[in-house]
Formats: sequence, C-alpha cells, structure tokens
Amino acid sequence: MRVNPMAKLSWAGALGIGLGLAAPALAQAGASDRGPFEIPVLIISYFPTNGDQIDIRVTGDWGASLADTRAKTKRLTGEVIQALEQGSRYRGYTNPDAPPSLRYRVVGEIEFLRPLPTFAKRGHRTPMTDYARIMAEVDIRDWVERRGVREVWLWGYHGGKVDLWESNMASPFGDVSNSDRDPNDLPVLAHTYTVYHYNYQRGTSEAVEDHLHQIEAVLNHIDGRDHTPPAQWTNLLFWGKFVGSDASHKIIRPGCGWAHYPPNAERDYDWANPRYVETDIEDWKPDGTGRKQRLNCQRWGCDSLKWFIYWMQNVPGRDNGLFYQGKRLRNWWVFIGDYDTTRKLGWKLVED
Repeated sequence: MRVNPMAKLSWAGALGIGLGLAAPALAQAGASDRGPFEIPVLIISYFPTNGDQIDIRVTGDWGASLADTRAKTKRLTGEVIQALEQGSRYRGYTNPDAPPSLRYRVVGEIEFLRPLPTFAKRGHRTPMTDYARIMAEVDIRDWVERRGVREVWLWGYHGGKVDLWESNMASPFGDVSNSDRDPNDLPVLAHTYTVYHYNYQRGTSEAVEDHLHQIEAVLNHIDGRDHTPPAQWTNLLFWGKFVGSDASHKIIRPGCGWAHYPPNAERDYDWANPRYVETDIEDWKPDGTGRKQRLNCQRWGCDSLKWFIYWMQNVPGRDNGLFYQGKRLRNWWVFIGDYDTTRKLGWKLVED
C-alpha cells in the first residue's frame, strides 16, 4: 500500500485549475447557498499486479502496465475535476464569466497493489465490492472527521469480475445514492461522504456519469420523489418540470433531460440522436415560459461527456434568478457541495 496523505498539489493544480479560497462548510448561522463549495477528495486505487503488469485474470478486461495504468488514472482524475467544476458554472456555455459552484481538492491518495476486497452478497451473481472493508483499511473516520473528506474516488475495475455501485453514500441523514442504499455497507460517521467507484478500463465520460446519477439521486430526494407516487412525478419541480420526465424515465416534455436522456432522446444513452426537438433547456423556467429553441445533438457535439457538462451547466446554479410559485430557486449545487448543512436546515430546492 502506498499512501500520499497530503496531495495538495494534485491533478487540479497540475492542470492549472484555480482552486482559490473556496467557501468552507457552511455554518448553520447565516448559511448561504451562494458558493463556491469546496469538496475535499480522497483517492483510493486498486491495482492488482502480476509483475509490472495489471493482472487481467483479476480485472477481466485490463492488463496494461502498472505505470500506464497509474498514468491513466491520474489523467482521468484531472479530467473529471475539470468536467465537474466546469459543469457547475451556470450557463457557462454562454457566460464565460460564470463562476463554478464546486471546487474539488484532492487531499490524499492511497494505493493497493492487490485485488479489490469482495464478498458474496445476496441477489448478486458476481462478488460485490466490500466497501466497508476498504473504508476500515484506510481509516475513513480519520479522513472524514479530522481531514474533512466529503468524497472518495475509488479507482478499480469491473470486467465481469466484481459488482460495484457507481455512487454510494454514508450519512447521518440516510443513504441517498445510486445504489441499493444498504445502511450497513459503509460506516456512518459524523459527516456525510460519498464513494464513487470508477473503472480504469473506461474513460472520463463514464466516471463523470457516476456523478450525474448521484446529482439526480440527491435532487430527486430533496424534491420529495422518494416519497411521491410515480403517477405524480410529472408534477415535481426537478423530475417533472426540469428534466421533463415521468415514471417511465423517458422524456415526455422536451425540457432539460437527464444523464441518459437529452431532450431529443428516444432511448437510453441516446447522446448522438440527430432528431430535432423544441426545448427550453437554455432558458428553462419552472412555470414553462422559457424561450424554446430547435436543437439536436449537435448542440453538445453528439458526445456523452460534452452532454454531461452541458446538462450540468443548465442546473439552476449561482445567481440563477429563477422563481417558482413566488419563491426563489436556490443554487442547487449547495446540495452537492454542503449536503449536511442543507439537511440540518431542511432546505428545499426553493427558499422557504
């Protein structure tokens, strides 16, 4: 195991991404949703080796050299940071001065030269990644409660050899993530943290997609979808009015879409569909009065990663100036950047 506990000059710095002095975790007194919100990250990598190579017998689909794999994960991590920060710039595609609402800072790196720990989990044909064991081995309590880590980025593999969750939350307020929300698969600590499980056989787009599904899970939870009958999902602010979907998860009104479905999509992962639709994605207003325009996948280059960034930039962010039923829409990135404070204060997508 290699440990680099103070990776302050991390990929963000190497890429020239200005970290600045981001806002610390919000205090309850005088709490603000303005941002930017700093998210300290712990990187954990599992590189099962056979000599100087990654052991493809373990990974199932990746057998490059250890050096090349390290270099790839380092590059991908930097690109993920760039994409997430860029995506948090409200309508940044038309406003070059739009500030990001999220800032990521890598505070530590831990590397294991052995396979991911797994266990047989009921309902899973493939051994499940043992997240609880991983967190115990790295002393996650110290990282979260003393060093302020709020996200863990786990570089591993899939290849049909292990099962995994793209995102998995541990929180004193309950698990809200793109997982089975097992309350026992991660240690619950004093602060919320989310584990993202990446696959170094894939690319930046797939890693960023993990985050989009987590964003969707959190915003749906805040908006009450978890406790709303599916027949009423079209009435919800996020899923019905912003996304433009219903219980089918398809786009029934060309609004802003979601990770798998751009406004013009006809099926899952339909990021390169040339079909034109009239959508208010670039002027979305909760009451439906936003200006519509005719567009297709050319608007985001018919590319999945570019779609993810474009979609994020349409999420109501800092100084969005939007209102719903007479109430101001918050900067929705506060629910990703400082989840604990928003739960303590009972914040919703609109101000009380």
